[in-house]
Amino acid sequence: MPTAPTAPVPSASSSLSTDSAVLLDRLRAGLPADALRTDPEALAAHTRDAAPFSEAGTPAVVALPHDAEQVTHVLRTAYELGVPVVPQGARTGLAGAANAIDGCVVLSTTRMDRIIEIDPANRLVRCEPGVVTKHLNDAVAEHGLTYPPDPASWERCTIGGNIATGAGGICCVKYGVTADYVLGLDLVLPDGRRTRTGRDTAKGVAGYDLTRLIVGSEGTLAVVVGATLALRPARPAALALLAQFPSLTAAGDAVAAITAAGHIPSALELLDRATSQAVADHGHALLRPGSAATLIVESDTTDPAGDLLAMELLCKEAGAENVHTASTPEESRHIIEARRLVTPALGAFAATLGGKPTAFIEDVAVPRSELPKFIGTIEEIARRNRLRIFTLGHAGDGNLHPTVVFDESDPQEFRRAQVAYDEIMAAGLALGGTSTGEHGIGTLKRDWLTRELDPVNLELQRGLKRLFDPKNLLNPGKVVEA
Repeated sequence: MPTAPTAPVPSASSSLSTDSAVLLDRLRAGLPADALRTDPEALAAHTRDAAPFSEAGTPAVVALPHDAEQVTHVLRTAYELGVPVVPQGARTGLAGAANAIDGCVVLSTTRMDRIIEIDPANRLVRCEPGVVTKHLNDAVAEHGLTYPPDPASWERCTIGGNIATGAGGICCVKYGVTADYVLGLDLVLPDGRRTRTGRDTAKGVAGYDLTRLIVGSEGTLAVVVGATLALRPARPAALALLAQFPSLTAAGDAVAAITAAGHIPSALELLDRATSQAVADHGHALLRPGSAATLIVESDTTDPAGDLLAMELLCKEAGAENVHTASTPEESRHIIEARRLVTPALGAFAATLGGKPTAFIEDVAVPRSELPKFIGTIEEIARRNRLRIFTLGHAGDGNLHPTVVFDESDPQEFRRAQVAYDEIMAAGLALGGTSTGEHGIGTLKRDWLTRELDPVNLELQRGLKRLFDPKNLLNPGKVVEA
């Protein structure tokens, strides 16, 4: 069975045979002095993203270009010298897709952070890849517009990283994911050639959809140097409710009833027993200890109070025992805080373990109808492997984030965490699910991708990689082996 933590770091022998002085001299010829870093601190800071269980190498140099022309120079130089290039954004990813390999050029786009144009008439924005997601949303809000995708790391993650991973978020149950908002992309190919995909029009089907191909490709096909993104009118004020259930089945019935009744909540989040208990222990007053599952539902319709009342009744009919429905924005913020407290609550639990506590955040999506069964299976996996696994996620679209908290310094517990990871992945696929709903493949799930895709599909994907990157120099070893 494939095992996530053992994905090897790809070889970079071609770069190791290149005189680093030649590489640096060539790069300096087209970059300002502050755009290249070779000091140990900078190299160490750019070795990896936020994924545990994923090995990383040491880059030869970190390039921090200011514009598309400088990106072109970096890629063309590396291509001519046969040196691998690993694109990076804010390094908040959770699949190892931004991990460096030995001797590579890390190409960080974080300095390319200009919002070039906000176009209210056409409801679009043009920006560079280093723009922080929240900063973009704040800027368009001044025009009465919003950019809906809201990854959990939206205060730090960048638009380029969101595009690379095909990021989702809490509100995607109603508003969709990053791919639904990317109209066009400005790209630099691995050999330094420039191209643009997509269009500025609301509709357009001319040729193959290369824009959608690049979204979610994790920096393996091209480097994004500009994006044209769709915007929506500002969201109405939202209200929220919290409901706790005596069983996973009851919570699943409530989700099914909400969907069947035609409601489209702007958030529909689920916390399992362990996560609900952790948040209650952390001090959230609304969560009652001992519940099997908690639903957090948000509505931003034109009549959110009426919408929530209808969903409250559905939750109670499904067996909810503890329901709190907000009537004011302040009450809603208190309810939503229960979801935001998950990370600090798990951190507080991890601090009690001793040793080297580690949280491994998974990302598996299953059909919504299979959620109760999947969560129950995860709880059984936790018992069988003598681990604490906290499951939370987006119940509205079946995307769950089982989080294994364990002592990494304990070899036996580390191994049990590996086994639990594999068992969770296998269970998700067995229920008709997918190995990743929004985090991506990177190195962490490359073996699982080969299990999920049929051989013809896998060969087509490898063929696309070879077409875009015949030398296999752009983020090699990520997603698929060329």
